[in-house]
Amino acid sequence: MSRKRSREVAMELLFENSIKKEKPEEIIENFLENTEYDIENLDMTYIRDILSGIESNISQIDETIEKYLVKWKLSRISKVNLSILRLATYEILFDDKIPFRVSINEALDLTRRYSDESSVAFVNGVLDKISKNK
Repeated sequence: MSRKRSREVAMELLFENSIKKEKPEEIIENFLENTEYDIENLDMTYIRDILSGIESNISQIDETIEKYLVKWKLSRISKVNLSILRLATYEILFDDKIPFRVSINEALDLTRRYSDESSVAFVNGVLDKISKNK
C-alpha cells in the first residue's frame, strides 16, 4: 500500500467533495465503483479516516487555516489548494502518527502537482504557521 498515493486520492476526493457536497461514504462508494486505480495499492482505511475526520472537524480545520491567512479569505483560495490545506491541517492537528513535517512535505508535493508554483509558497507558509502554533 502506498501512503503517498492514498494521500493523493484523499485530496482528489476532498476536491470532488468541495464541488458535489456529498457525505464521505458516498464519495468513497462512487470512487470505488468508478476508479481505474488499483485499489489493492491504496490504504482505504486511511482515506476513509481522512474524509470522515475532516468532515467531523471541518469548522476547526477551516478556522485554523483562516487564522493564518494573510490578507486572504478562505473563500478566495482555490478548491484544489483548500483541499490540500484541509488534508494537511487535519493531519497536523488530529493525527499524531504522522509527523507534521511529513504532512507539510506531502502537501507541497501535491501543490506542485495539482496547482502552480506560487501556490507552493502560500501553502507552505500557512502550514508552517499551523505546525508551529499547534
